[in-house]
Amino acid sequence: MTVVDLRSDTLTAPTSGMRAAMMDAPVGDDVYDEDPTVRALEARVAALLGHEAGLFTATGSLANQLGIALHVAPGSEVLCDARAHIARAELGAHAALHGVTMRTWVTNDGVADASQITNLIEPDAGPFLVSTSCVALENTHNFGGGTIQPLPGLQRVSRICGDLGVARHLDGARLWNAHVATGVPLDVYGRLFDTVSVCLSKGLGAPVGSVLVGSREAIGRARVLRKRLGAGWRQAGILAAAGLYALDHHIGRLADDHAAAEAFAAAVEERAPRSVKDPETNIVLVSAEKMKAAKLVALAADRGVRLSAVGPKLVRAVTHLDVTVEDCARAGAIVGEILAGR
Repeated sequence: MTVVDLRSDTLTAPTSGMRAAMMDAPVGDDVYDEDPTVRALEARVAALLGHEAGLFTATGSLANQLGIALHVAPGSEVLCDARAHIARAELGAHAALHGVTMRTWVTNDGVADASQITNLIEPDAGPFLVSTSCVALENTHNFGGGTIQPLPGLQRVSRICGDLGVARHLDGARLWNAHVATGVPLDVYGRLFDTVSVCLSKGLGAPVGSVLVGSREAIGRARVLRKRLGAGWRQAGILAAAGLYALDHHIGRLADDHAAAEAFAAAVEERAPRSVKDPETNIVLVSAEKMKAAKLVALAADRGVRLSAVGPKLVRAVTHLDVTVEDCARAGAIVGEILAGR
């Protein structure tokens, strides 16, 4: 049985070209800031996003933790969506490690509503309440179903924060997908925020890594925080080379993943109407109203389709470079048949 694994786009394996680039990478000691390939990656990603400097990290969660910690002192707060990755999928690290309070707003699809943020934000709450130091947005929004934050909304939120002196962080793990889907330049997104994290090991297919970008001063502080967390590394250029290769070869092809998500969703919808909505990028959320999500995941796995349960009645499928449009259409047909009781 051929398995179509749609649990996450983190499952991608390096291509042969990427492996060759890793093998040939010049390296040095990155704790001493002497790895030339790491430095090249950091500078390139920073420039793409319109910032001065970058820091290569092992994971997107680490990049987010550093970005938030730069802006939010212990005892102050970051505002974010209730289903944001930093709130739901980083194991409480912001509170446990850096004393950050988190307050949230609620949306149906993860798209930020500036009016909700206006109602919550309070940069000087006085001696009895928690003051807001940062607003964090996510683009695309993972648990919202790969939804794209519309540029006018981002611009409005950025202005609100700027006028109040509140920092802005973007969890842009899949910002590459938003860029490809909309045509909005990466630096147009990036300049709206004080710090941005982007992932290399999801749709871009690198084996490891994210990059946090910001001002030189901010990234200098982030480098110290990274070391304090035990996350400095040595000849990391072998991994950074994969990221550079991905930037050269794997951004444009994200459109293939978006097409594969559309094929998956269409196949499900044909057999089980109103179970999915049209995907905006490479993530499809499937509603399992007539069964528990865990049961749908198990039944699909028995038939060669691997999915993730992301709620009691909600299942996620994520397309990536290791599956084809045809694979995803076939997988969607199987999921649709299960939902229809066939």
